[in-house]
Amino acid sequence: MKWPPFAIFIFIVCRKSFIIRAFKGGCAVAKERIGIMGGTFNPIHLGHIEMANAALREAKLDRVLVIPSGNPPHKTGVTPAEDRWKMVCAACAQESGLEPSRVELDRSGVIYTVDTLSILREKYPKADFFFIIGADTLMELKNWRCFDQVLQMCAFLVCPRAWGYTPAQLNAERKRLTELGASITMLTVEPMDVSSTGIREDLAAGRPTPALPVPVREYCGVKGLYGMTGRFPEADIWMDKLFAALTHKRFAHTLAVAHTARQLARVHQLHMRRAEIAGLLHDCAKCLPLKEMQDICRANRLTADESLIESGNLLHSITGAYMAAAEYGVQDPGILHAIACHTTGQPQMTQLDMAVYLADKIEPTRADYPLLNKVRLLAQLSLEKALLCSMEGTTKYVKKGGKALHPTTLETIRWLRSLPQTND
Repeated sequence: MKWPPFAIFIFIVCRKSFIIRAFKGGCAVAKERIGIMGGTFNPIHLGHIEMANAALREAKLDRVLVIPSGNPPHKTGVTPAEDRWKMVCAACAQESGLEPSRVELDRSGVIYTVDTLSILREKYPKADFFFIIGADTLMELKNWRCFDQVLQMCAFLVCPRAWGYTPAQLNAERKRLTELGASITMLTVEPMDVSSTGIREDLAAGRPTPALPVPVREYCGVKGLYGMTGRFPEADIWMDKLFAALTHKRFAHTLAVAHTARQLARVHQLHMRRAEIAGLLHDCAKCLPLKEMQDICRANRLTADESLIESGNLLHSITGAYMAAAEYGVQDPGILHAIACHTTGQPQMTQLDMAVYLADKIEPTRADYPLLNKVRLLAQLSLEKALLCSMEGTTKYVKKGGKALHPTTLETIRWLRSLPQTND
């Protein structure tokens, strides 16, 4: 039977009315479960990331707010807040569910946990909050400002430490706090034997820091934080400009590319500083709207190739080379050329060009590039072989998707195949 139009209209109106009444009548709507992980993050490290991820998993949180402190009341001599903020954003960029928050950085004066919780409860009135702390902090909770009030505002998720208090001490304190009204859950994550203090000492001494995310390590090196020797006098300006111009994920990628380009330059006896600068600035135009890139390109006659001009994925390389010179002050033609050809490649590429192109493809945060592991291995042995392998892998991937490679890339592949380095 076919319903007349007026009957359909009445059905829709009634159905909508029923849904509205159901929600008003108390149909349960699940509250968002928000984790809070605060700290100086001086610097943020993989132990922090694992704590946040463990809380996400075990407490079934919807997200974790990672909140660097602006002016911690109990610590002095802390690295500038904006540097710590950039490192937190870079470290969290690859982590689903971790969300950097400026809730404390954007306030002046001394900020206490009770103040932060009050702000968050006002911002997210229908959320339940779970404060993520280490076992050492559990033993100090009783000393927090407005401790009784804090207990009513959030639950606590406690991560074990690889050192410090015994399980018996922790259980006794947990029991005591629970009797006072606290909600405390002990997480089962395996503790990492790492601390920000130890990392700062390792950075100052030039030792390896495997517990530091690669983008964070690169940021520290470029800026000269924690006793490291800064590598560029322009570092402060460049980092501020890049951070403002890029998404957090692209910023982290950029730092990882700079790190990898420097490593490849060391292995293949190239100029490490030039490789690092090219890696740092290779995507400086990546997040511009396509039209803005096109306007820059046409106004400065960067190319007449319409296939480049119509593709943001390709155009950002030559636009980026222009911006590296015009806005970042880079005048080295070799660096600018490496930036300009890092998407399509180019016959007669220099080894610096190859190192930057490959660093973009194999940096440690990459996980989804054709023949990634093979290219990473080859890059330590031969830039030419690694570049050819990477481009051939891309060719198969693009063709499988029914698309065509840019002619310059095909020319580059033919040139690479003709080299003695790829035929031995």
